[in-house]
Amino acid sequence: MDIHNIRRIAIKIGSNVLSNDDGSINRHHIYEIVREIAKIRESGIEVILISSGAVACGRDTIREHVVRKLDSVQQRQLYSAVGQITLMNLYSQFFEDYGLQVGQVLTTKENFKTRTLYLNQKSCISTMLENGIIPIVNENDTVSITELMFTDNDELSGLIATMMDVQMLLILSNVDGIFKGDPGDRGSEVIREVEPGADLTGYISSGKSGFGRGGMVTKYNIAAKVAREGITVVIANGKKDASIITGVLFTPDQYTFTRFIPQQHNLSGVKKWIAHSNGFAKGSIYINANTAKAISGERATSILPVGVTKVEGEFEKDDLVMVLSEDGENLGMGRSAYSSVKAAQIAGKHGCRPIIHYDYLFLY
Repeated sequence: MDIHNIRRIAIKIGSNVLSNDDGSINRHHIYEIVREIAKIRESGIEVILISSGAVACGRDTIREHVVRKLDSVQQRQLYSAVGQITLMNLYSQFFEDYGLQVGQVLTTKENFKTRTLYLNQKSCISTMLENGIIPIVNENDTVSITELMFTDNDELSGLIATMMDVQMLLILSNVDGIFKGDPGDRGSEVIREVEPGADLTGYISSGKSGFGRGGMVTKYNIAAKVAREGITVVIANGKKDASIITGVLFTPDQYTFTRFIPQQHNLSGVKKWIAHSNGFAKGSIYINANTAKAISGERATSILPVGVTKVEGEFEKDDLVMVLSEDGENLGMGRSAYSSVKAAQIAGKHGCRPIIHYDYLFLY
């Protein structure tokens, strides 16, 4: 990728990258990471940091003082509440050495649920970037509950990358990339480039990566999805050598990592939001074969009521709904122009305005 085309990059840093083998926070390595990010900023590229590590910081700080048993949610809330302060203080102090300021953005999955909240977040981060401040984004574990949590910060990084129109998403983990086989095998090699549409699921282990919630399956799924939306994605080892952060951009031939080549895709801002909102659908509409064929063609086609065969769920006007074929295949997502009651009333009828306009329809 031509470095001159990169104006903005999102960097996701996993808990394993920031932690020692015993789970304690590696302050020296965080400083090295900050040094590399400062070099990127010096080159004129904007940086958005999506950082795990708050829970690990909290665990590291108070592990000797917790005397009563806590369930998993209570532990995350407690460790995060304490650890966010520690983590942000570290980032703030270290970036200050390079004349850079940081700001914290705590979010939850609910904040991506509606277009208004989505745009509020985008506006906040945009304002920070315009004023030379590095946004550091993390999930607000103090208020998140299991059902509403992101799969992990890999999922969050994909949402932020597409929302903020970055040219590259760098996902740092404790492995060199996606391997052709078990990473522990001596003969296993890293897959250097992933072409659009390639399926690498047969190569990927489903295990978690140490102290974080996520694993390579999540990283692969997020990387493939973001690359389909026109963003270069790199999965690299940020634990072994922090210099890979700048190396990916400036001297890529000297480092080993997996790069997902982006598709030439120009989605509107609304469609980018819809593309990452499949967990927020309030209902479903089923469409007949002719409509399914029409919307998958080259012409921009809306979903008219005459092509709808069934409406499921309870939703209001402007809620997100899944678009399914008659046999239940998931075709995409869209924003409904009608409530579920009204959509059911006009389903199959001619002469009505679209249930989902093309501008608010995203197809998988």
